[in-house]
Amino acid sequence: MSGSFDIAILGAGESGTGAAVLAKQKGLRVWVSDKGIISDKYKNVLNLHGIPWEEQKHTTERIMSVGEIIKSPGIPDTVELVQRARQKEIPVISEIEFAARYTNATKIGITGSNGKTTTAMLTYHIMKKAGLNVGLAGNVGQSFAWQVAEEDFDYYVLEISSFQLDGMFDFKAEIAVLLNITPDHLDRYDQQFEKYVDSKFRITRNQSSVDYFIYLQDDEVIRKNLERSVISSRQIPFTVSADDRCGAYLINENTLVININGEILEMDIKDLALTGRQNIYNTMASGITSRLLDIRKEVIKQSLTEFENIEHRLEHVAVVRGIEFINDSKATNINSTWYALESMNKPIVWIVGGIDKGNDYDSLKELVRQKVKAIICLGKDNQRILEAFSSVVPNIIETSGAADAVKSAYYLGQDGDVVLLSPACASFDLFDDFEDRGNQFKKEVFDL
Repeated sequence: MSGSFDIAILGAGESGTGAAVLAKQKGLRVWVSDKGIISDKYKNVLNLHGIPWEEQKHTTERIMSVGEIIKSPGIPDTVELVQRARQKEIPVISEIEFAARYTNATKIGITGSNGKTTTAMLTYHIMKKAGLNVGLAGNVGQSFAWQVAEEDFDYYVLEISSFQLDGMFDFKAEIAVLLNITPDHLDRYDQQFEKYVDSKFRITRNQSSVDYFIYLQDDEVIRKNLERSVISSRQIPFTVSADDRCGAYLINENTLVININGEILEMDIKDLALTGRQNIYNTMASGITSRLLDIRKEVIKQSLTEFENIEHRLEHVAVVRGIEFINDSKATNINSTWYALESMNKPIVWIVGGIDKGNDYDSLKELVRQKVKAIICLGKDNQRILEAFSSVVPNIIETSGAADAVKSAYYLGQDGDVVLLSPACASFDLFDDFEDRGNQFKKEVFDL
């Protein structure tokens, strides 16, 4: 490998490979470096486009000679390579930042600690149904950069994580959505919640008075941060209270109202495809966005009625001997699990556990006391779960795999109960990722 490069890309997954394809298309000299093994799928793409790459190492001198680095969101800012690049004043950016340079499409940026995948997919679903020329990217779907290289969309719905936001500087979302902020990933933010909050608020960066910021008024962290923030865009809050000053709200706790520019859309929440408080919030954010894009009310209503939820998020699996099994493996933090427990209206056998990211279980105790009849721990180290709930739920069992957990739940459950896999923890102690955990859970349920 010889010659110098304009751009080094760290990480050759979906975002890194997509960024490489776009960089090559734009005539930039690009090189890809991955400390792990690059999958054959992405190697084939890089080879097809004549993009040089290395795996299982980072050649530091070569990386330090480039004009710009595009970093996978999975690589922390604290790694030595990134620190050295910053010391040398080499810009380190995200794939989202890079791709946005090459498109004039309207960008809808959706972030939050919980619900952003569902909200992004629901918003995309409504826009597609309305006949708009739209792509879905970011943390979900195909790489944003890859789509910019190969498609010509007028709109992009982007699910954006805090890690991606950290590497965004000139990017602007014409419509920015902030669903909620609860402690998550604090290991990446020096255990400082304020840094994580600041990261989430970067979704409003570069917005002007012609843009929109949609946010959850019911979130105390967002409200407090708004008081000390200067935001130039038009702010549209949403709430489950009966507050008609908001872009979306509830009347009598059962009628969803979306009110944009004096135009009212009303729906009975029983008609919504998505249930539970978090999903009402997700629906409000998608509905407001759709009305700002002037999508017809009838299209929005039909879309909100028929939408199917994403896999591994409150996903109905099966009913066995009158016991319903629900896969919420994507719930990797306390707040996601709180919403899952809150949305259940049957006695719960709760499967919880994994790698604890410093969880504070206190916020779950009252819900667990009211709703949970038994707890099944699914993790290598369950000590903190046992300490938190042994005085709340007398029936707690420890298991070491999906098969054991599902069988135990089945034996503990009765007709009319629900078995809820909502781990509140990361999955890497026993599984490859949350998808592997959810898929193993489903397989074991189907084998009952």
